[in-house]
Amino acid sequence: MIIASKKRQENIAEYLLYMWQIEDLIRANGLDIDKIKANVIDKFDLTPDGRKEMIDWYEGLIDMMRREDAQKSGHLQINKNVLIRLADLHQELLKDPRFPDYTAEFYKTLPYIVELRSKSGDTPAGELETCFNALYGALMLRLQGKEISSETQAALTQITRFLAMLTKDYHLDQEGKLFPAEDKD
Repeated sequence: MIIASKKRQENIAEYLLYMWQIEDLIRANGLDIDKIKANVIDKFDLTPDGRKEMIDWYEGLIDMMRREDAQKSGHLQINKNVLIRLADLHQELLKDPRFPDYTAEFYKTLPYIVELRSKSGDTPAGELETCFNALYGALMLRLQGKEISSETQAALTQITRFLAMLTKDYHLDQEGKLFPAEDKD
């Protein structure tokens, strides 16, 4: 909750990956707040108010996961909305001739996206979701102590570079600095 809030303000890509990890953490604890208290919340040095706030946050996420039928897989709508906003901005940047560096970085990344999609047996994800799935998958492999091939690492490096540009532009957009008011239609 504290980490999520900070990440959302500072790095929207890290925020989204963090929230996906929280979803999996909740699933790993069987959507049981008592297990989450014992395995997660109790590990923090919190004031009584901070503890209550964290418990409330996890309970809210558990409730959303149940209501949105995301107990076993999938993502919460709040996280899907972040991805939608990033995808919308991505399309705006690609269409705008003032962002040739962004467009170039995307086209350097596109072959990796296509390759990742061809290897994935899942339903086709959008370009950005494919990028985030790759980064999240790599994070899970690292946590399990598994090797990542040099080819995969090259793809991850390019995807990270591309998403870093999108993240920077997202935060500039949030501050109203990406598209000055006089440039808007």
